[in-house]
Amino acid sequence: MSGYSAAEKLKIALLAVALGGLFGGLLLAYGIGRPELTSTVWALGVGPVLAALLIEILHSLRRGEVGLDIVAALSMSAALLFGETLAAAVVAVMYSGGTFLESFAEGRARREMRDLLARVPRTATRHINGALEDVPLDAVAPGDRLLIRQGDVVPVDGTVGSSVAFLDTSALTGESLPVRVQEGGEAMSGSTNAGEAFDLLATRPASDSTYAGIVRLVEQAQASKAPMSRLADRWSLAFLLVTVAIAFSAWWVTGDPIRAVAVLVVATPCPLILAVPVALVAGLSRAAHHGVLIKGAGPLEAMARARTLILDKTGTLTDGRPKIVSASTYGGMATEDVLRLAAALEQATKHPVAQAIVQEARERGLALPVPTEVAETPGEGLVGRVDNRSVVVGGHRFVSQHLGRTAMGHPALGAGSVLVAVGIDGGFAGHFVLADLLRDDSLGMLSGLRRQGIERILLATGDRRDVAKRITEGLGLDGIRADLSPNEKVLLVLTERKHGPVMMVGDGVNDAPALAAADIGVAMGARGAAASAEAADVVLLVDSVDRLRAGVEIARGARRIALQSVVVGIGLSVIGMIAAALGYLSPVQGALIQEAIDVAVILNALRALRIEPAPAELDHQSLRSSKDGMGRFG
Repeated sequence: MSGYSAAEKLKIALLAVALGGLFGGLLLAYGIGRPELTSTVWALGVGPVLAALLIEILHSLRRGEVGLDIVAALSMSAALLFGETLAAAVVAVMYSGGTFLESFAEGRARREMRDLLARVPRTATRHINGALEDVPLDAVAPGDRLLIRQGDVVPVDGTVGSSVAFLDTSALTGESLPVRVQEGGEAMSGSTNAGEAFDLLATRPASDSTYAGIVRLVEQAQASKAPMSRLADRWSLAFLLVTVAIAFSAWWVTGDPIRAVAVLVVATPCPLILAVPVALVAGLSRAAHHGVLIKGAGPLEAMARARTLILDKTGTLTDGRPKIVSASTYGGMATEDVLRLAAALEQATKHPVAQAIVQEARERGLALPVPTEVAETPGEGLVGRVDNRSVVVGGHRFVSQHLGRTAMGHPALGAGSVLVAVGIDGGFAGHFVLADLLRDDSLGMLSGLRRQGIERILLATGDRRDVAKRITEGLGLDGIRADLSPNEKVLLVLTERKHGPVMMVGDGVNDAPALAAADIGVAMGARGAAASAEAADVVLLVDSVDRLRAGVEIARGARRIALQSVVVGIGLSVIGMIAAALGYLSPVQGALIQEAIDVAVILNALRALRIEPAPAELDHQSLRSSKDGMGRFG
């Protein structure tokens, strides 16, 4: 029993005592032939359970909490008082077994969260002075070069320092296939090296890395309590009063105290306090399995009730990183030759547009030589040499000035697009058009959310209105709010609350105030800012906005299962109490029926562990239209 906590050991011991008393009495009555001792043995089995229950009730009352454990104490006490020791023994077994079953169910529901916590690495292997050393995780600093062996968990956020890495992110995101990450690509802490050993360049200390934040959020989630659970606590007081009223009414009308005992026994314990926490924790666990980290049962319930969705644009509906959508070349040069030379020079700067060109070249498997004689004009472009060829890359005017030639015509630009010109050996070689494209899964995500009950979907962006309209054309949004400051986003969230609970999704620092103001804030945590992840109630661990749809579906399913369990369980308990009051159930029969109800309720609540979101949908016509420009380039 070394793997059990002290509380779990106590529950097991009480269950063993109750079972020993019950079956010991039955053995004396029907096996040994000493029926005169049965009542004593049954009472001895009840005593420790009743004592532990009374202590727990006193602790709860000191905290100002009134629960249905009082009904269990009343039923056992009344059964002992009126000589129904067998019924008392059955109730003791049912109560101690029910608490143990509840702990087991919650433990099963928290399995994915425990798996997350268990994966936290303790040390890292660091390159230093041509050698390797194992250092404590806290000693890793940004810029350190770490060795990630096959099977190792990535200890901190960083970028791949080798040519390629294969990362298994299934424990974090639910993705079953390893992800191929090229040199310079981001590696999220908590993922596992599924390929050959590679080097990782740390970009954050362990305490600020993605995985450390996930662990903190999981710990907060485990300690949280949902509004539905607090509501169940308030209902439990009303149910307690109804139970006592029915029991005493049956006694007063019939003059038979055994009927009152039977009523109390049927009401012990109540599914109301068992079903809700099990179902909601199961929902949290299931969402974590699908890469949606919900910071507690309260946010899960709020997510299930959301009616209005407000979306940021950059990094949420769009990828947040520019991509090449079309290319034009001149002078007979092949497109990939122009791209290779331009990308080689762009390695010398960290500008987002330059990095997009470099990323495109790497994805196409182009070898990029090291540029020389590089001169950068910030915000304008670069000049340098690649493979002994003179290369200039930048804005159209910048390249024209460096070439000393009249600007050539260039492709028409849509709203939000960026033009990059390339000059090679004194002549124009080509143009690249880049844009921040709509995510592939955006339309399917929005359609799925509408089916889940989201009634209004709005875009809130600080970008220009013409850019926002072009990007979101065909998505069927209920409104576009452009040119917004962070404070105006907060005002929009507060205004939309008149339509129902509001869910806000964003990924940047400027989204953090709006995420905090919303009923449920969702951060794109895979690449988003730490500030938005801290302010949000839900963090999407995968760089896929469709996980939002999966999270809402799981949240609604878990809440629905919790309510089903409560309604059915309470309904059956009330029917049983009425039957007991009318004399159709004895105390022992009532205890057995109630335990059957409790077991059914807990098993039903565990169905939340099997919630499987519908597969992602893609609107292929929308994808074709958003990528038409790639025809000549792709």
